Amino acid sequence: MKMNYNHPFHLVDYSPWPFTGAIGTMTLMTGMIKWFYNFNIYLMILGYSIIILTMYQWWRDVCREGTFQGKHTILVVKGLKWGMILFIVSEIFFFISFFWAFFHSSLSPNIEIGAMWPPTSIIPFNPFQIPLLNTIILISSGISITWAHHALINYNYSQTTQGLMITIILGIYFTILQAFEYLEAPFSIADSIYGSTFFMATGFHGLHVIIGTLFLIFCFIRHLNNHFSNKHHFGFEAASWYWHFVDVVWLFLYISIYWWGN
Repeated sequence: MKMNYNHPFHLVDYSPWPFTGAIGTMTLMTGMIKWFYNFNIYLMILGYSIIILTMYQWWRDVCREGTFQGKHTILVVKGLKWGMILFIVSEIFFFISFFWAFFHSSLSPNIEIGAMWPPTSIIPFNPFQIPLLNTIILISSGISITWAHHALINYNYSQTTQGLMITIILGIYFTILQAFEYLEAPFSIADSIYGSTFFMATGFHGLHVIIGTLFLIFCFIRHLNNHFSNKHHFGFEAASWYWHFVDVVWLFLYISIYWWGN
């Protein structure tokens, strides 16, 4: 039975996706444990599949609610904005933990690692090769996503398409270079605290770049389907906020771990 509410809030309909998402996450975690111990990835692939299908259908429903059903009122969008801001703040503290571990170990290195930083026998990356190129790529992508956002606000939808496409290409290029850097790394995550902090910090940042790129690809598809207007485009705005967060984290990573920590 359809209910009419005399308030501006959006009371979500009954949805199976939180349940299927929980099942998918549990399956993925169990599959990862099985992979670690038995070297069998089938259960993990099943978990990934459930999560991806859940994400697609849940986002599809949210797009319908906001774009076609008009349920994302001004008050609801305000709540979504605060939700995204708090999510990014939580991600900032997530990365602070890695920087804390890095500076704790590098400012006062233990005798076990030679009382020096980088530790004995560790050959660090040259910060003026791939890391510097990746820095230029991410700064350029921050410019292009800002260009796309301003073009959308000013009704210039063709430039929005171009800016988004450039940002997505730069994000994919960054990921490829990061993968190449990992393949060529002269140390591993098992090489003392240096390897642990390096790969945890840069690895999780790389994961965030992949997530941000997927976020932008989804926005690109929605833009091509005319889901965004100059006044109603919070999905795009949230993606741009997330991408700027990824850019800023990389600048701190580059300056502290690649350059100063070298």
